[in-house]
Amino acid sequence: MRILFMGTPGFALPSLDALADGGHELVAVATQPDRPRGRGRLAAAPPVKRRAIERGLRLLQPASPGEERFLAEVREAAPDLIAVVAYGNFLPQALWGLPPRGAINLHPSLLPRYRGAAPIPRAILAGERETGVTVLYLGEGMDAGDIIAQERVPIAPDDTGGTLAEILSLRGGALLAAAVRSIERGTSVRTPQDESAATFAPKLAKSDGLIDWRAPAEEIALRVRALQPWPGAYTSAAAAGAPRMLKILEASVCAGESGETGRVLRCGNEGIRVGTGRGVLVIRTVQPEGGRAMTAPEFARGHRGIEGTVLGR
Repeated sequence: MRILFMGTPGFALPSLDALADGGHELVAVATQPDRPRGRGRLAAAPPVKRRAIERGLRLLQPASPGEERFLAEVREAAPDLIAVVAYGNFLPQALWGLPPRGAINLHPSLLPRYRGAAPIPRAILAGERETGVTVLYLGEGMDAGDIIAQERVPIAPDDTGGTLAEILSLRGGALLAAAVRSIERGTSVRTPQDESAATFAPKLAKSDGLIDWRAPAEEIALRVRALQPWPGAYTSAAAAGAPRMLKILEASVCAGESGETGRVLRCGNEGIRVGTGRGVLVIRTVQPEGGRAMTAPEFARGHRGIEGTVLGR
């Protein structure tokens, strides 16, 4: 089958590879324009662009997926199907209506739950024990098209946003390839979504990472896991004579203990214990602002005055 693939981040690479290695003709790969990144703000190519170049595939980088020049290039490429994985932009009907077999999308949740830009961290934040991947047809609504295939994936107690994304990208790539085969054979099914069961996963902001120590320890621990690698869970540690912001990379809940909200109760070999709105959080791994990741005991040894201070001030 002739396929136009559209994707941008590393999450999309297993899907691109699965389709390219599955006997299909990738007539082109479309991805976002290069963007300035890092402290030097130098233009960086998206992972999908780099993979397309490695494979010798035709590359398209429209400023907008609705621009006429891009639509003309798609018409010229004449794909049978468009396959979309984390492209990062709304796709207009003028585009997805072009191929005779339409356009499909891989979404990392069990739709209709967690529609939107951040389904992976939002599922962890909510304390879900299961998520999954869905292949669906593109339509007018956001992630609201008919479902072709789904696969359930458990969320492990130590999964972070990053580790879960890696798992879902691999499982999703295989599911997308299987869905394309079923479309090609004419055996695919279309199952409308239950709108009454729809939930939404809004895009994350940097401010989502700021820890509110009035929250329960369980909720803070979920935030630490969910918001890796971006924006990360962080707190002010200035009162402890530490760097202004401290990112918390790993933490756990200490059952049966309590303490003043935000107060550093004790520093020991197991970590830094901090009081919360309910229970105690044990910080195990941190990254000081502008520094490297280190164990909490190592950080505490370098900041002897941290015990007894209040974080978040």
